[in-house]
Amino acid sequence: MTIKQTAGRDQLGDFAPAFAHFNDDVLFGENWNDTAIDLKTRCLITVVALMAQGITDSSMAHHLENAKNHGVSKEEIAAVFTHVAFYAG
Repeated sequence: MTIKQTAGRDQLGDFAPAFAHFNDDVLFGENWNDTAIDLKTRCLITVVALMAQGITDSSMAHHLENAKNHGVSKEEIAAVFTHVAFYAG
């Protein structure tokens, strides 16, 4: 499954084309499609990174939903939250 993102281009392409390129082509085009890490694991890593930074806004909600869509169970998410809480605070 290939991840394709156009939010940067759609939202800010005319105003900030460099941002659109890095967001759509590099972050989602290259990084999210790197097959060295499967999508389920990549989703969990992203949730952990957001959690460690204290980010609980719509970005976290989006990535939790994305994780569920890629096979991460509610129990796995709960276990990840519990485990990371001891390290990220």
